[in-house]
Amino acid sequence: VGIRPAPGYPSQPDHTEKSTMWSAIQAKELAGIELSESLSMMPAASVSALVFAHPQSQYFAVGQIGKDQVESYASRKKMDLPICERWLSPILNYERD
Repeated sequence: VGIRPAPGYPSQPDHTEKSTMWSAIQAKELAGIELSESLSMMPAASVSALVFAHPQSQYFAVGQIGKDQVESYASRKKMDLPICERWLSPILNYERD
């Protein structure tokens, strides 16, 4: 019982969090799973997810987000705004500059 949301899916749309996961679990060093420049996993048969084993956990989707939210998120991640916007482009509710 539980859920297993993965980076890039509706409840965790930011693929860049995969880098954080890789560092935390030492995926490359311990399992030989690498991330490409576009954050695809290699070998291609690899999978990743956050696992929440609780009977009341449920999936959700992050909706469209505004520029103020992206600016705040980019600031907290210490990421340049254009880069953050590129990674989050499918859920932006505005056109990028």
